[in-house]
Amino acid sequence: MGLGAGSATPIQMATAYSVFANGGYRITPYLIAKITDARGNVLSEAKPEVAGEKAERAIDPRNAFIMTTLLRDVIAYGTATRALELKRKDLAGKTGTTNENVDAWFCGFNQSMVGIAWIGFDQPKTLGTNETGSVAALPIWIAYMQKALKGVPEKLPDMPPNVVSVRINPESGLRDDSSNLSDWFYAEFTPRARESEPFAPSASITPGAPARDARDQLF
Repeated sequence: MGLGAGSATPIQMATAYSVFANGGYRITPYLIAKITDARGNVLSEAKPEVAGEKAERAIDPRNAFIMTTLLRDVIAYGTATRALELKRKDLAGKTGTTNENVDAWFCGFNQSMVGIAWIGFDQPKTLGTNETGSVAALPIWIAYMQKALKGVPEKLPDMPPNVVSVRINPESGLRDDSSNLSDWFYAEFTPRARESEPFAPSASITPGAPARDARDQLF
């Protein structure tokens, strides 16, 4: 999957990325919210599980937060910098291009919405040499989000307890307080200054402890 050899549907990708967007909960997507008859009687209605209430926790909230910060950098510095034209700081996402440019993706989100843009053929074949996720799919996502997020206030995810930001040496990955590069870590796995130095999390850290009451996990 990491090499672009797998396949997935847009709704599967939306389901996966929603876990990061909502703080770590697995939710089930639905296509039809409600069906009524001519008299207005409800024949069928979706009753989705809500993140932070009855939905299953899929990942640690720290995992969701750290992944979101990584995916925000894709827009700030990486292959999706074109999305900066939306002039928002709360967007995160990832471009994707499968083998031989058969599929072009951009999967992006903020705390209120996940959007997936995919381009490909019904019968898989190459889109062309330069048709990557950032070239073919990202502009579609930008055009949609420009309208969908109009008037929606920016909101960055709250940092869960037991997450730390540490300056690191980009070559060794060790802690280096003089470095201008920092990254996020679980507190119990804070990088050491020397290889021989043992991990020594703060006495206040309880590895694996729940971050907060589940109701506060809604982003």
